[in-house]
Amino acid sequence: MRIDSTALTTGQPIPVRFDLGKPDPTRHVTFSDNLNPPLAWADLPAGTRSLALIVHDPDVPSRGDDVNQVGRVVPAELPRVDFFHCVLLDLLPDGPAIAEGELSRGVTAHGKGREAAAPRGRAGINDYTAWFAGDADMKGDYLGYDGPCPPWNDSLVHHYHFTLYALDVARAPIEGRFDGRAARAAIAPHVLASAELVVTYAINPEARPRQR
Repeated sequence: MRIDSTALTTGQPIPVRFDLGKPDPTRHVTFSDNLNPPLAWADLPAGTRSLALIVHDPDVPSRGDDVNQVGRVVPAELPRVDFFHCVLLDLLPDGPAIAEGELSRGVTAHGKGREAAAPRGRAGINDYTAWFAGDADMKGDYLGYDGPCPPWNDSLVHHYHFTLYALDVARAPIEGRFDGRAARAAIAPHVLASAELVVTYAINPEARPRQR
């Protein structure tokens, strides 16, 4: 099983047009193009009835005390947690490749609606839903893909896992409003195989790779 992209290379930085945030010389960070990257798949296992795409960053600070604070740095030794950037379920195995910008173009205040997945399948909320919850101008349900925007003062380079799952069910066993954690748990018993691309990104020019 493979997940492929004409624009992403495993182990290499993600092109800035696929990021939600990019460096800004005066404000540290500003919004970027926030396009979804093109994605394709091949060599699916026998019995695949649907696909799920989950994009997550496991390098997010577990505490926000230092995040994006002038004169402070997010320490490398701080424990890290998952941040989900995209949750898509019920993709058709024989469907066409996902085109660049098909699911996301620009940063949508209050989050994207049904267009976050249509006509592909079902979109779950990503973790910008919680990130923007305290911002009156931005809060809302952020569905589908919204790209990387690591803290501009983080010591570490972040890693973004684009993981495609082949499932033995046509519809993932989860309903209503769901996030990446719930989706991943729901599909776990139905995964036939998976494949992933892992790319990197840092806004802080002094960020360094995580020691694992």
